[in-house]
Amino acid sequence: MDKIEVRKNQINYTLTVNDIPPNRVGPKLVDIYRTDTTPKEQFKAQELLKYSKDYYRKKGVGRPTKKDRRDIDDFNEENE
Repeated sequence: MDKIEVRKNQINYTLTVNDIPPNRVGPKLVDIYRTDTTPKEQFKAQELLKYSKDYYRKKGVGRPTKKDRRDIDDFNEENE
């Protein structure tokens, strides 16, 4: 049994390989050949990170995005 660590979306997943299939299998059968042993703390850290990002800058607040700036420019051109 091998252990594999994969980083995806800022979470370090830990997978244990139970067996190697003889040929290709569908996505529903993959769980037969592997076990997810990712610690629960990884998912809790992801939620905390999500909440901390919302705390610093909520969407639509602060510096305008490129789309916002283009909309403002279009609005100003129409009024001139």
